[in-house]
Amino acid sequence: MSLHDGHRQRLKARFQKEGLDHFEKHQVLELLLFYCLPRQDTNPLAHRLLERFKTVTGVLEATPAELKKVEGVGDGVVQFLHMVREINRYCQIEGVEEMKLTSISQCADYLIPFFTGKRNEVVYLLSLDAKCRVISCKMVGEGSVNSAGVPIRRIVEMALGERATSVVLAHNHPSGVAVPSMEDRATTVRLARALGAVEISLADHVVVADDDAVSMVDSGWYDPKDAY
Repeated sequence: MSLHDGHRQRLKARFQKEGLDHFEKHQVLELLLFYCLPRQDTNPLAHRLLERFKTVTGVLEATPAELKKVEGVGDGVVQFLHMVREINRYCQIEGVEEMKLTSISQCADYLIPFFTGKRNEVVYLLSLDAKCRVISCKMVGEGSVNSAGVPIRRIVEMALGERATSVVLAHNHPSGVAVPSMEDRATTVRLARALGAVEISLADHVVVADDDAVSMVDSGWYDPKDAY
């Protein structure tokens, strides 16, 4: 048995015994890379990845093009890291899907996981029934809420198709802060009026940035009465 094989076994045994709580960042990446580089010392690559992306989260959120700039990263590593990130996102969404929203104020926390790892601006529509229970949460487009890529008509049709009583619109600011723009507010009012015409309430518009979310209703940027 080589020294390298012994290191793998020791790190795996340590993980089995105590989890990741006392692992260094490079050790977390080493352990992760064991499963896509089974015959290679993953310590140097783990250090190179951290040198470039600083954190484990930074590594997992890096694009394929960014990852491939690091020596030793091939298609297999890129695919594996992408899968780990998407599984994590899937689990977060799966966890909140079982939530029963008893008030609109809970919607921001509910919506954050849907935007995890999203590097482009995307728009989601959360459809609710008369008791504020979730019917669905679906992506309605990619691009800003003010772009032609997310037409108001499509959102209205989706809300009608879900038989929603009320809906919450949500979009992210991938490289900014969770502060609505004047354009966001104007689009929100136009959408609220279009939905109001078919007796569906736009209960809120949530702006997400990383783990932060801002409710336009709570912040005073939008009042559902604006629809009427």
